[in-house]
Order: sequence, then C-alpha cells, then structure tokens
Amino acid sequence: MGRKFGCFRVGFALCLCLLASTAAQAAAQGRSDRGRTAGLAGVRVSVELEAQIRDFYGSRPESGAAALPPGIRRNLERGKPLPPGIAKKVAPGELRSRIELAEGYELVEVGLDVLLVEVATQVVHEVLMDVIR
Repeated sequence: MGRKFGCFRVGFALCLCLLASTAAQAAAQGRSDRGRTAGLAGVRVSVELEAQIRDFYGSRPESGAAALPPGIRRNLERGKPLPPGIAKKVAPGELRSRIELAEGYELVEVGLDVLLVEVATQVVHEVLMDVIR
C-alpha cells in the first residue's frame, strides 16, 4: 500500500510541475488574457475608450433606436461573426474622428448596442450594451 501511495504522490507532483511550466510558457509568450486584447488575437475596447463612447452617445439627443429582440441580441457575442442580414450602421463620423481604433476595425451600431467589429471578417470583438438612447 505504501508503494502505491508513493507512486501517486510522484505522479501528482509531476502533473503540478507540468501545469506550472505550461502556465509560465504561456505568460512568457504573451498568451495571458489579462490586460491584453481579446483572446481571439484581436482588439478590445479599453475602459477609457468605452467611457468616451458612452459619453458621446449620452450627450446626443435620443435617437429613437429600438432594442433588438432578445433572441437576436444573444447572438451578438465576442468571437462570433455578426448574424447575416442584421441591421447595422457605422458609428457617426463625429465619434470616429474623436477616437482611435486599430486598423481594420470599426464601430457599428446594432439596436441599442455598439460593437467593435473586424472589417474583413465581421467578427465581433467587443459588445457595449445599451449605449444608444
């Protein structure tokens, strides 16, 4: 019985070492999601940029935009492409001139939400909900 328990401890210790080295390699290669862009090798909206976007839309008169139906809104997720045929508008030029986005990305309005979308693939990289009034 003592020998089996000893083998278990050695195996457990090896697993812990393997996990620790894998985590260290990922951190060294910049694969950690903390403080980084989206885990999809893309761009995320910083806290400051989100505040600027919310302030911009908050200072505008009500647009009369309507919320999307819940079933469609659930499909607006990071890492997924925009649903085909969804009604979207590019963010106003006044907002685009105030903020700086990475090349190849744009802000689009969908219902009451503002999305950061990769232009080439239409993959959603960030969803800011209930921004538009």
